[in-house]
Formats: sequence, structure tokens, C-alpha cells
Amino acid sequence: MTDLTTAPARPHTPGPARETGPIRGALGTIEAGDTAPRRGPSAKLKTLLAVVGPGLIVMAGDNDAGAFGTYAQAGQDHGTRLLWTLLLLVPVLYVNQEMSLRLGAVTGVGHARLILERFGKFWGAFSVIDLFLLNALTLVTEFIGVALAVGHLGLPRTASVLCAAAVVIAVAATGSFRRFERAAIALVLGSLLLVPVYFLTHPATSRAAHDFVVPGLPHGSPLADVMLLIVAIVGTTVAPWQLFFQQSYVADKRVTPRFLRYARADLALGIALVIIGAAALTGIGAAAFAGTAGAGHFTDAAGIAHGVEDRAGRVAGVLFAVALLDASILGAAAVSLSSAYALGDVLGFRRTLHRGVRGAGVFHAVFGGLVLAAAGTVLAPGAPLGLLTEGVQALAGVLLPAATVFLLLLCNDRAVLGPWVNGRWTNALACLVVAVLVALSLILTASVLFPSLGTGALLGAAAGCGGAGLLAVGYADARRVRKGWARGGRPVNRTDRAGWRMPPLAELPRPRMSTGRRVGLTALRMY
Repeated sequence: MTDLTTAPARPHTPGPARETGPIRGALGTIEAGDTAPRRGPSAKLKTLLAVVGPGLIVMAGDNDAGAFGTYAQAGQDHGTRLLWTLLLLVPVLYVNQEMSLRLGAVTGVGHARLILERFGKFWGAFSVIDLFLLNALTLVTEFIGVALAVGHLGLPRTASVLCAAAVVIAVAATGSFRRFERAAIALVLGSLLLVPVYFLTHPATSRAAHDFVVPGLPHGSPLADVMLLIVAIVGTTVAPWQLFFQQSYVADKRVTPRFLRYARADLALGIALVIIGAAALTGIGAAAFAGTAGAGHFTDAAGIAHGVEDRAGRVAGVLFAVALLDASILGAAAVSLSSAYALGDVLGFRRTLHRGVRGAGVFHAVFGGLVLAAAGTVLAPGAPLGLLTEGVQALAGVLLPAATVFLLLLCNDRAVLGPWVNGRWTNALACLVVAVLVALSLILTASVLFPSLGTGALLGAAAGCGGAGLLAVGYADARRVRKGWARGGRPVNRTDRAGWRMPPLAELPRPRMSTGRRVGLTALRMY
């Protein structure tokens, strides 16, 4: 989207250095400079095991305490009628997160750093402040989840919350990327506890399968409430922190373009895991309260645990509470990391899990401070915790379009991604995603301000926004072809791109204000 052929270099502000060295993942190692071809299933599997981690962690971390509340509320209040939203979110998840991991592998720097360098200090500060505030609220919901889980298990609340905070801080402060990732992968596996809980509640699986593929809205519920819940589902499934976490974590892990297809496979596994978990939570909420007085009267995740116990016995209730505790700890670690990575990108301090407190003291201080502040908020008497969970997820859904616009513009910046820039179909799908997300935000606003509007009118508005997004993509693509945005009027040369990486940021030319960039930034200001 940018014409960089004659743009002069821009002044460079110092930032954290790009991490170099071997990939030391939880399940394997790839030595630095390893360019050997992977032939045979065994070699490919070993490479995949070394790369696996970012996609699984970011996706499983998304099924956090807020997700437990949001999905379980959808099930308790509306049965499985909103399961179709998960199927529609699969391409949204893959497109957004694939662009983010591609940026991390090709550039080797964090998301906030690229926004600062390519869009200037205003947009860099805007993106980080926006992320920081949302993440702070999200972190509080994670420790609300810890408190609810330990309460159901009969453990002391204050000691358990502080112990969970200490565990999160200690795992990140070891100075070993591998140890952190192994602990995170163990928590990812813990999320699978939801599967046996789902079957113990004896759900109506055939009905759930129907609702998963056939869209529909619940009958008899206020449309504004349903739309708020749908936006919350979007916000908890595709959250802005994921974009910052994925790019920075991939760069910190030292994944290079040569191993991008393995990173994409890792992402696909993570998406499958998050959809299974979300569907299980919705089904659990529906089955636990079907035919009871609690149906349609969601309170919190602890209420779901009690409902599960009443329906399926003590073991099922304990397993649900343990899964909630597991998800809350993983979510707290991932969200805190995304904030610490982003602040390091903008303020210039070293941010990496490869160094302990001595080697990256400010990074670990920020990380630990965020965790302790969130835990303290939950333990503070009189804090309005009940208002936070669904509201935070809905706010994430409203703010997601802005984060996606930055991501889309960066993935069309040839100076940044070179032969790895977006193709035509990726741009079309990404723009459609932004249009639908904006439509959901507008529908939520309209349904609150004008409750008499019918479902047909609101869905028609959503379709109109989607169509406008496709028209915008077609217009931009036509201009791109006509003006020859690719260098020299030729299409992007994507051959031999496995070894291509972004030059140092100081050597990048200043981006020109192309039509695509101008439209994107104008849309952000209006939004």
C-alpha cells in the first residue's frame, strides 16, 4: 500500500534490539543458521515441535476467565443458539493472527514498535495506551476468575490469588524462554479438562451441531442484550492483545520466515483448540441449566460451576473450577506479556523472556507490576468486579477494528515485508473482517439507542457494511493495478523469500502517504 521507491529515510528512535540465536522451544530446538531441508515425516515433526507454542498459547490464552463467563453466559441464557458465531470467527482468527505472526517472523520486532516507526509517535502512543488500558481491565477479570475458581474449590481467597500472581511472575522471571513456554504449554493442555466436563453434563449434541452451522438469534430476548453478547463473543475470541502478543512472542522466540509454514500449522492447532473450548463452554452452560430456574439468569463463572455440580456431580464441578483456574493463570501471563512487550517497544527497554531480572529488569518490573496491581484490585474491598467481565469483552470487540486496520496497513508495507506482503485475497478478507467488526459495533450502538429497530433492519445494515468493505477492496485493488504500486509496475516477486527479512528499522525509508494509508488512518480517526 505504500510507494517507497523515492521516500527518504526517516529519523530513527532507538528501540530494543532484534533477538538472534537458536529457537529453543518447549518441545525442541532449531540451531541458529539451520537451513537444512526438512525431508521425511520425522524431520518435519521435530521442526514443528520446536516451533509450536505461539499459536497454541495465544489461542488457549484467549479462552481465559472472561471467555468462561461470556461463552457460559451465552449457553445459560440462550442455549446453543449463538454457537454459529464461533464458526464465522474461524477465518477472522486465522487472517488476523497469520498476519501478526508473519510480521513477527519477517521483521523480528514487536507490533507496537512497527506502528511507532511506520505511523509516527501519535499513532504509536495511541495504540499502546489503548492496549494498556484494555489489558489492565482484562487482567483484573483474570484474577476475578482465579478468585471464583478457588472459592468453589474451598481454598482461601486472598492467599490463593496472591499465590497465583506469584506463580505467573516467577515463571516469566526465570530468564529461560524454554521454561516459560513449557509451563504455558502445560496450562494449554489443562484447558482440555473442559471436554470431559462437557460430556459429563449430558448435552444435546445434535442440537449443538445444528446451531453451530445454522445461524439464528434467540427468541424473546431484548435485541440490545443479544447484540452486546455477540460483540462480547467477538471481543473475547479475537482480542487486540492477541495481535501484540503473537508478533512480539514470535520475534522473541526467534522464529524466521523459513519456518513460517510450521508457525501457521501451530496457529491452526491453536484455533481448533480455542473453538473446541468455546463450544464446550457454551454447551456446558446450556446443558447445566436446561429446564431449571437458572436458565436465562447468568451470574458468573462460579454460578456455572455450581450448576455443573448440581447437574453432573462433584467431580464435574471440581474439574470445571480447575479448568477456570488454569485458564485464568494462562490468560494473566499472556495479557501481561503483551503489555510488557508493547511498552518495551515504545519506551526502548529490552523486552525478552530470554533474560531474567538482571538482563531485562524493566521488562520484568512492568510485567510483575501489572500482575500484582490486577491481583490487588480483585482483593480490594468494594471493587465493582461484577461489572467488568462482559463489559471488558464487549469493549475489546469495539476496539478490535482499529487494531486490525494497523495490522492490515503494515502487512501491505513493502519496506517492512518485502515479498511477504499481503496478496489480493488476504486483503479482501481482512477488509471484509474490518467492515463486519465495524458493523457489529454500529449495530450494538443502534440497538441500544433505538430498541424498536427490527432484526431485519440491523442485519441489513451489517450486510451493507460488508458490501461497502468489499467495494472498497475492489476500488483499492483496481488503483493498485492501474498505478503499479508494486515496484516498477511489476507484481511482487515472491520467489526465494524464505531468507528475506526486514532490514534494520534505521535503514527503512519513510513511507509515503498513499491512498490506502490515507484512507485507513482517516477511518481510524472517524472511528
